[in-house]
Amino acid sequence: MQSLASWCVRHRRWVLLFWLVALVGMSAIANATGTAYSNSFSLPHTESTEAYALLQAAAPSQSGDTEQIVFQTSRGAKLADPTVEAKISQMLAKVATVPHVSNIVSPYGPAASTHVGADGTIAFATVTFNQQNLGFSTSLAQHFVATAKTAEGPGIQVAVAGQLAEASNGQSIGGTLPGVILAGVVLFFVFGSIFAMALPLLSALASLGTAIGLIGILSHVLKMPQFSVELVALIGLGVGIDYALFIVTRHRQGLIAGQDTEASIVNAVNTSGRAVLFAGIIVCIALLGMFALGVSFLYGLAVAAAIGVAFTMLAALTLLPAFLGFIGPKVLSRRQKRELAATGPRVVGAGAKGFWPRWSRLVRDHSLLPAVVALVAIVLIALPLFSLRLGNADQGNDPAATTTRQAYDLLAKGFGPGFNGPLQLVTVNQGAANQPVLDQLVTEVKAQPDVARVSTPIIFPAKDGKQVSLVQVYPSSAPQDVATSNLISHLRTQTIPHVVSGSDVSVNVGGNTAIFADFSRVLTSKLPLFIGLVVVLSFLLLAMVFRSLVIPLTAAVMNLLSIGAAFGVLVAVFQWGWLGTVFGINRAGPVESFLPVMLFAILFGLSMDYEVFLVSRIHEEWTKSGDSREAVRKGLASTGKTITAAALIMILVFGSFMFGGQRVIKEFGLGLSAGILIDSLVIRMTIVPALMFLLGRSNWWFPDWLDRILPRLSVAPESAPPESTVDEPSLPEPDPLPV
Repeated sequence: MQSLASWCVRHRRWVLLFWLVALVGMSAIANATGTAYSNSFSLPHTESTEAYALLQAAAPSQSGDTEQIVFQTSRGAKLADPTVEAKISQMLAKVATVPHVSNIVSPYGPAASTHVGADGTIAFATVTFNQQNLGFSTSLAQHFVATAKTAEGPGIQVAVAGQLAEASNGQSIGGTLPGVILAGVVLFFVFGSIFAMALPLLSALASLGTAIGLIGILSHVLKMPQFSVELVALIGLGVGIDYALFIVTRHRQGLIAGQDTEASIVNAVNTSGRAVLFAGIIVCIALLGMFALGVSFLYGLAVAAAIGVAFTMLAALTLLPAFLGFIGPKVLSRRQKRELAATGPRVVGAGAKGFWPRWSRLVRDHSLLPAVVALVAIVLIALPLFSLRLGNADQGNDPAATTTRQAYDLLAKGFGPGFNGPLQLVTVNQGAANQPVLDQLVTEVKAQPDVARVSTPIIFPAKDGKQVSLVQVYPSSAPQDVATSNLISHLRTQTIPHVVSGSDVSVNVGGNTAIFADFSRVLTSKLPLFIGLVVVLSFLLLAMVFRSLVIPLTAAVMNLLSIGAAFGVLVAVFQWGWLGTVFGINRAGPVESFLPVMLFAILFGLSMDYEVFLVSRIHEEWTKSGDSREAVRKGLASTGKTITAAALIMILVFGSFMFGGQRVIKEFGLGLSAGILIDSLVIRMTIVPALMFLLGRSNWWFPDWLDRILPRLSVAPESAPPESTVDEPSLPEPDPLPV
């Protein structure tokens, strides 16, 4: 780390040129090649996948994506008017030429009874593609929607619903600019210098831009979901600024202590930079641990997020030292410069005045009460977690201006919400001999209380004299409703087995709504494996670093508590609808199926960041003095301000994403903000130090036999200069302008 930092400072022009070329080059290549983001995933050994495979083999034209083009007439016009019919029919003929379109069911044919609303002003056409709905590119989605919109005009509104249409909405990184501005404000109040404020932002933005360009290129190789860019921006911006903040803070302390610029930068990277490297690796490991789930949909998402974190970490260790070398002492505020000129170099220990030294003494002297109060508060916040319902939010949650939301509202108005997510019953039977069973199946399904309409079976010949039948089932409830999930389960476990019992007819329930139901079930079943893997791996890493069993055990339990509290907040807001209007949530619904996995990986990694920064400083004091209580006090007093400032930046960056973009990004923003708030202020600044005070020397218990087996890792340099804790400007007293 010393060699790396020294090289980056002495060759700072080359480092800056390298990052500039990487940023411009990646962005240019990504723009030239375009992107191929898609939400494709496969779920082997599930009914929805079996249904798709059967249709793909017997009727490719009916097996792929099913989109709905919805029409509404106004100004007294009716869909049956010749001019309206001609315009819509002409548009459907154009849609038939869109790549991969294999079948169109027009409202002006035999399907008029099911595709035209009762008042004759709302209708829809069903467009089927020859590939699964989630595998198309954004450009194809935009071309398809634009073609459908050609019928729009005076008196005719056109909107498109479906997974392909969703891709045409595009990605809006709405929270990036507000997040950058808010982070800049916090950095300015912390540092009191525009230069010190700008450096973490420049480092994070340069690395983030490079990472997003690379991810766009990789989207042609790995299947990455539509919101990957937003997610990477959300995580990378917060993490990148935080990592740079820790290094800049240590560098300023070195300058005040009398070190020259290069020596101070090298020392900052060799101390705080080690913690940044270790923390970043833990976040990447937690993210890439999602490969253990065996769900391909998460692979690209995990790689994209890990690339974002890795690039921000590398920029903090290379680009940031180069920046610091360029500006020299200007990283200090005016007040720090005046004090340095007046009094000379100074070192202030952890016993200095200020909030965090006082707080560390309070927690030391009254350890039990703060820990109990904080623990009770976290448990109360986490209680809604036990009502967590996973699912897939339907397109009724999209922004009002999107074509998918408009189509959803029109279908719900003209036919009922269930028409936004029809189910597919795909049967395999021996032909005419099984027709009575098929007829009974349709009758039984129609009789279900939550079924609005059932289509006439479409029969396709299959191999070995068998035939495959397709029956469309329209629920009465919306795709995201509990009633729809219950209907799928009831059909699979009761209605269908009862009808086909004793026959050789097999029935699979498919369609997009069933796919997402299976997705939730698969992820829920594999979640314990993933959590166990990440917890065990992080436990081993912390044990190797701090040579302790108690500290990694405490860290794992505390991380689980903070994540549980974050999910409690998500359930209360998104599932129960509490404060929904504040966060722009227009409908209560389930939490996204893959959110627990992603949020757990990210929060667990970020929580470990704060644990590493806090405990590494405590461990440093422990190795010097051998006094556990004094080491905890000094460590808490030394890191409290920096950790809470870093957490505040993350909270503001993550929180800014709640006020724009897709519902899933809002869920990430709120979940991460709540988790970081609880983890940094309540757990790392209260419960963890209180427990360490109570445990005393037991914190560092490590069996000799285990000490011999496990390799040694360390976030502390082997021969670092004596570390000091130097007061930074207290909030909120910044200098108005830097020198």
